[in-house]
Amino acid sequence: MANKLLNALNVSQRTTDFVFGNFAYLMFLGFLAIIYIANAHFAEKGVRKIQVLQKEIKELKWEYTSIKSETMYKSMQSQIDESLEPVGLDLENKGPRVISDE
Repeated sequence: MANKLLNALNVSQRTTDFVFGNFAYLMFLGFLAIIYIANAHFAEKGVRKIQVLQKEIKELKWEYTSIKSETMYKSMQSQIDESLEPVGLDLENKGPRVISDE
């Protein structure tokens, strides 16, 4: 009776047989675990890159808006008049002149 009980509780032999009997399955599970970890790292890297690009887009939009408003301000007639005064040109609001060949 004692021998049967010891043989039934021989965990090391049973464990060894189980591991070697299912070695291919355990290798497959290990491979899946490695793929899962690699996929998580790849996804995190992609998320970080997207966040950097979103921040860059936001900064470029601010710069575009700033340049656009500055250009609109400088293209106003009064601003053009002011910028041409030091050169000696005077653009008075006399309207267009008609040149005739008479």
